[in-house]
Amino acid sequence: MQIENQKYKDTVFRMLFNNKLNLLELYNAINGTSYTNPDDLTITTLNGETFLKVKNDLSFIINLELNIFEHQSTPCPNIPLRNLYYLAATLKERYPTEKIYSPAMIKIPVPKFIVFYNGTSPMNDKVIYRLSDMFIKKDDNPSVELAVTALNVNNGHNAGLMEACKTLKGYSIFVSKVRKYKQLVEDEYDLSHSTPLKLLADKRDVMNNLIKKAVTLAIDECIQENVLKSFFEEYREEIIIVGVLEYSYERHMQVLQDESYNNGVKDTTELFSWLKANGRASDVLTAIDDSDFLTQLFAEYEAWKHANKASGTNS
Repeated sequence: MQIENQKYKDTVFRMLFNNKLNLLELYNAINGTSYTNPDDLTITTLNGETFLKVKNDLSFIINLELNIFEHQSTPCPNIPLRNLYYLAATLKERYPTEKIYSPAMIKIPVPKFIVFYNGTSPMNDKVIYRLSDMFIKKDDNPSVELAVTALNVNNGHNAGLMEACKTLKGYSIFVSKVRKYKQLVEDEYDLSHSTPLKLLADKRDVMNNLIKKAVTLAIDECIQENVLKSFFEEYREEIIIVGVLEYSYERHMQVLQDESYNNGVKDTTELFSWLKANGRASDVLTAIDDSDFLTQLFAEYEAWKHANKASGTNS
């Protein structure tokens, strides 16, 4: 299996579905289609290289449809607005300004927006988020509307979809195993008692070691049970690194939700993305259990944004 554009900033979900065959399987499962040629897919994923500097998880064109797929581990009612940004950036990239002033009508692919949710907060199998729900006042006939379908892909949800897409089902099983082992290893090394791990000076190192152990155990069990076996065997080390970042981040997001942290999920997501894009993944891990350091990072990030805005550059 070839993983395209593999980087440690990815999530396991993106690692899986950056592969065109897996992505085609997922599209077919959602739409009840039977495409078999991965070359039918035109990848349009945004990597922050457009003038809008926007990035998204996965997007592609097939069957005259522009599909924008996002993966979320936290509920995000602002996802319609985010998808509006993604849509605008994608269309801007494909249709230069000079073309839209032509007297001939431009035909564009039909936009479709899907979010795959695998967080720990309860959610129905399917939820529709609408841009109009975000409007500051109710409008029964809005001039602009955008609907995002959120699908719960946790183990035990959307059984029909899971059976139609074995890769997605395998991913769901993997996530459930990580969470199972994460709870087990945290219980085993209770930080309130004098366990060997507690002797480590830095709590961050303790938690990262626990998460690494949980991810490793989940990978081993998936291989034993023939769940995405070839994927885990080939990319084992990369997945462990990505998994530690991803599940450390998930844990941090849960802390932010529980404590109603003032900066909120959106700003923290932007900060962590910026750090990882600049080769500072270690700072993400440090910030997870150090609120003072997190505050310093926010200040640094805001100063960087202000400087770039003033100079009109990005770096």
